[in-house]
Amino acid sequence: MTEPKPAKTAKKKNKKKKRRMTPFLKLICYVAIGFSCFLLFQVGREVYTTLTLRQQLEEVQERYQEVLDENVYLTTERAKLEDPDYIQSYARGNYMLSKDGEQIFYLPEKENK
Repeated sequence: MTEPKPAKTAKKKNKKKKRRMTPFLKLICYVAIGFSCFLLFQVGREVYTTLTLRQQLEEVQERYQEVLDENVYLTTERAKLEDPDYIQSYARGNYMLSKDGEQIFYLPEKENK
């Protein structure tokens, strides 16, 4: 029969099986880690750019809506100014113009107490 091998030989085999990282394998790991960091940095920049562009888009859309509202107001105002009756009442109300033979009286404003 064969005798069991002593414990020393088993330990030696375990040491031989345990491999250390070769310099080439270390280099590959460092390059992979560096490339991963670079990609994460690029993704972070893209996320930041996307967020700032969305904020700018919201601001531009708000300004666009204001311009559209102003355009509607000016269009209606233009249509009103083409009416001679409106022009006459506007001038009388805002510029204190009067018709022939009409007098304008300035009344004092009531003070709130």
